[in-house]
Amino acid sequence: MTDRKPPGVTFESWVDRQIREATERGEFDNLPGAGKPLAHENRPYHEMWWLREKLEREGLSSLPPSLVLRNELHEALDAARLAPTEALLRKRLAELNSRIDAALRRPVEGPPLGVAPVDIEAEVSNWRRT
Repeated sequence: MTDRKPPGVTFESWVDRQIREATERGEFDNLPGAGKPLAHENRPYHEMWWLREKLEREGLSSLPPSLVLRNELHEALDAARLAPTEALLRKRLAELNSRIDAALRRPVEGPPLGVAPVDIEAEVSNWRRT
């Protein structure tokens, strides 16, 4: 692919020829993902798709830390509500409250955290009903 485009040849036909020759040589065989559908082809196009994929692969977030923490706290509350025993529910809610207290005591980057400690007794009552 270090060849220069010859004069008088259109750029498109020159590129097409190089692709065809590379295909004939088998240079596209055994590429990762060969024969598989394109990832995220059913998602709407976003101009920063490559950045989103990189963040996902690296386990990073594009959200501010306060919103990440808020999401984690909501997920922890949902997980606590699925506890099989009341003792485990109380333990998970106490751990969640300690995380919330710690987050409220220190400044958080981004928008306000917007969460308050969980009312354990109210959650236990709801858990018993369901």
